[in-house]
Amino acid sequence: MASSSRRTWRYRVFTSFHGPDVRKTFLSHLRKQFSCNGITMFDDQGIERSHIIAPALTQAIRESRISIIVLSKNYASSGWCLDELLEILKCKEDIGQIVMTVFYGVDPADVRKQTGHFGRAFKETCDRRKTKEKEERWSQTLEYVGNIAGEHLINCLNDYGNAAMVDKIATDVSNKLNATPSKDFDGIVGLEAHLREIESLLDLDNDEVKMVAITGPAGIGKSTIARALHSLLSNRFQLTCFVDNLRVTYPTGFDEYGLKYRLQEELLSNIFKQDGIRICHLGVIEERLHDQRVLIILDDVNNIRQLEALAGDITWFGPGSRVVVTTENKELLQRHGINNTYHVEFPSRGEALEIFCRYAFRQSYPHDRFKVLAFKVTKLCGNLPLGLRVVGSSLRGKKVDEWEDVMNRLETILDHQDIEQVLRVDYESLHETEQSLFLHIAVFFNRNDADLVKAMFTDNSSDIKHGLKILVNRSLIDVSTKGEIVMHKLLQQVGRQVVHKEAPWKRRILTDAQVICDVLERAKMCPRAFKRMPNLRFLKVYKSKDDGNDLLHIPEETEFPRRLRLLHWKAYPRKSLPLRFYLENLVELKMRHSHLQKLWEGTQALTNLKKMDLSWSFNLKELPDFSNTTMLESLVLRGCKNLVEIHSSIGNLRKIEFLQMSFCVKLQVVPALFNLAPLAFVGMEGCSQLRNFSDISTNIRTLSIADTMLEKISKSVRHWSSSLKSLALYGDSANIKRIERIPDCIKDLHGLVWLCVAGCPKLASLPELPASLKTLIVESCKSLKTVSLAFDSESSCSITNCFKLGREARRVIQLSLRACLPGRKIPAKFDHRTIGNALTIRSDFREFRFCIVVSRKQYIGELKPEFFCRIRVNKGCPTDHHIHFHLRNIRAEHLCFSLVDVHGWLEQGNEIMFEFITCQELEIIACGVQIMTEESKRRRMIEFDEASKASQDSRDSELRDRLICDSKENGKAETPTGCWSWILLSLDLSHPMRSIASLFWGRRP
Repeated sequence: MASSSRRTWRYRVFTSFHGPDVRKTFLSHLRKQFSCNGITMFDDQGIERSHIIAPALTQAIRESRISIIVLSKNYASSGWCLDELLEILKCKEDIGQIVMTVFYGVDPADVRKQTGHFGRAFKETCDRRKTKEKEERWSQTLEYVGNIAGEHLINCLNDYGNAAMVDKIATDVSNKLNATPSKDFDGIVGLEAHLREIESLLDLDNDEVKMVAITGPAGIGKSTIARALHSLLSNRFQLTCFVDNLRVTYPTGFDEYGLKYRLQEELLSNIFKQDGIRICHLGVIEERLHDQRVLIILDDVNNIRQLEALAGDITWFGPGSRVVVTTENKELLQRHGINNTYHVEFPSRGEALEIFCRYAFRQSYPHDRFKVLAFKVTKLCGNLPLGLRVVGSSLRGKKVDEWEDVMNRLETILDHQDIEQVLRVDYESLHETEQSLFLHIAVFFNRNDADLVKAMFTDNSSDIKHGLKILVNRSLIDVSTKGEIVMHKLLQQVGRQVVHKEAPWKRRILTDAQVICDVLERAKMCPRAFKRMPNLRFLKVYKSKDDGNDLLHIPEETEFPRRLRLLHWKAYPRKSLPLRFYLENLVELKMRHSHLQKLWEGTQALTNLKKMDLSWSFNLKELPDFSNTTMLESLVLRGCKNLVEIHSSIGNLRKIEFLQMSFCVKLQVVPALFNLAPLAFVGMEGCSQLRNFSDISTNIRTLSIADTMLEKISKSVRHWSSSLKSLALYGDSANIKRIERIPDCIKDLHGLVWLCVAGCPKLASLPELPASLKTLIVESCKSLKTVSLAFDSESSCSITNCFKLGREARRVIQLSLRACLPGRKIPAKFDHRTIGNALTIRSDFREFRFCIVVSRKQYIGELKPEFFCRIRVNKGCPTDHHIHFHLRNIRAEHLCFSLVDVHGWLEQGNEIMFEFITCQELEIIACGVQIMTEESKRRRMIEFDEASKASQDSRDSELRDRLICDSKENGKAETPTGCWSWILLSLDLSHPMRSIASLFWGRRP
């Protein structure tokens, strides 16, 4: 709901009614009383009645603070009145207009159900209009209005009743107008959307008593939302109070009974605006408030006793009362039985940037010289409103070099006390055990798999499960849908600073390089230095330079503590691990860019090892026997360019979910059979010398290979027909061959939903694709001309840096649900077009398709560009739609297409603004919007089928021509002997494309 406090109202009251009897009696008295009270009411006399609501009337409704709907027996006989009703409720939703009802000689039940005389009049009106859609909208609106509590006059001829009702209405209107909403919350980004959602949850027209909670992490804006809610709704309740900052004002030194006394006395003093109220028993709240409609907001609750004392039971409060609780502790809500919860999410990237800019620049967008810096600071603040506000205010008016200094500090430390004090409160309220877990996550395990973290603390697994649950309930961490533990960047900084500031004798975690060096020097870095630390569980050694001068000397006889569970050592300097390296408790071993040639001799008892990462260990030549590593889930050997053989024991590790061997350019031998975990990922692109290709588990889910392996895996295709969901084919830079065509039997992968083909300079066409495919990505295939899409028009198709696409191929790509392809001209069917990244149209429809022209301003690197479509209806609250386009390092302008929906209440002739936002590395040159009517959607489906068939015919014709040409050159035609016989040449893949390849497969373990 849009905030009404910012508007200037031309009229105080608009009345919707029907019939001269209402106008000459009730309405004339009401107008006279309003005039005496100084209340202006719109006068509709002189407006000619017609089938369509007059623009002057629509404007009058929008410019009125209060609408009074006078529902008489004949009200529904006027389509004009019913359209007024639609407009009034639209204004209630969008601009916070107050709606009052008067049931003038009609039963509210007849209005709700459209029965009796009222119902007959309604049916006659609908029969005249003969519009089913309009009839349904009118019916829903009448049902809604019939449920709004209002004045009910049964005998319209009773002058005394009329007069009494007029006096009461005039008084109510005057009171509502006097309760002027606060302007304190104007301009707060995203606030209106939050209030709209919470109002829906509160269900204010329901007479039941409800408790609703607002949850979210510290600094997200819960208290601000609650205060704005109190300001907005106060005039709808008999009594209200806002009990703020309960965490800080929580009384101490009382027993449980005394504590409840104290809290209840403060609540009653607050709600009755009387200082020093005293009570003699704990039933006083119920006695005083059980017959009152009250709004009570309890801010920053952190103890169940507070809820028990101030809102112990819903029977304490009168019908229609609402209790709103803000807290970071979701466990309290479960214990108190509060199930209606609104969780405040982090703002979108666009909203976060606007929040930051309002404090840094006092406007909603950055100054030209600060655009890139503003994006970076917003990202460093992790979109947390508190951080954006504090850091933005501190940067206001400062120069570019001062901004850069602040950004450099934000990368490592949190030097804003206002932020730290707020975020640290929840940490300090934790038990010592949970505090320790919080600090370990902040330093070691942020964005790690939750099961892996539990394995790290396996000696107290019950405590770790309980601790993680507490941290989640208190909004200190979140567990993503992928099972990863996620701690906000600023909370992580708080944790690191807690570690840094601990007294030396209390430190459980060492992060300061100088302190660690001092410890090792005192131990004289002898072979037994680490062994003398029996409680050492987690060890990370970072390489800060790349000049080779910072290598740490490791004595050959070095012994690591037996209880070590995590070892990360970048650029490990020795050729092998120490002889006395006990691995039985190790859960994760990560040694990227190491100097290892081998790991160890013989077979080690690695019974707890789950993850091993030896990426870019260029000297690694062999792997040991992994027979006893039965718990291994992830093995990463990416870029081990001297590795020749994968030990056969790895083929029997049935728990491996992630096997990455890409760019092991000398790899020749792998196990004959890989029995991997269900839904496993296998990456093998860039393995140009691989002689034998093993049989991989039939339930493999994701496969990433070089194009030269296509022929070698042909026998496995039939085994993967339903299990393989994602397939990526990348060119092999080490092979001079190039393929010109992908085999037709790819269509037999009936479960495939994601296909990526990249770096194929001679690939001219794509084969028939599986009907199951939902996403197709093709990059830098400069000879590609034809694309035949067997999947439907609800799929996504991204064809970038492919500049020879034929006309039919371009048509079918453009008609996909989401699409990208080279181009700079917006198609004519997008009849609303403009230069730049924003345009405004008028429409009554909800679905739109847009097209934008995107150009690259600078090198994107490994960044995954983000796109937002911001929609604002009738200048109300904006809504951001996050859209994914597969755009990286495009070499020319590209067209991007997608579909968006407009949410909320719509009217006739809506003003809808579209604004397209992306990262600073890209520029949106032009944009266009197409209104999606039922006819246009039907036509799009037909055009898609036609274009797909035409593209298929073009591909078949091209293949026939090529076959004839080849036959003439060879002297005779050769008959293909199998579905892979058309693989002629291999691909070339540049280094940047290899970087792109890695990104399509998400995280690197």
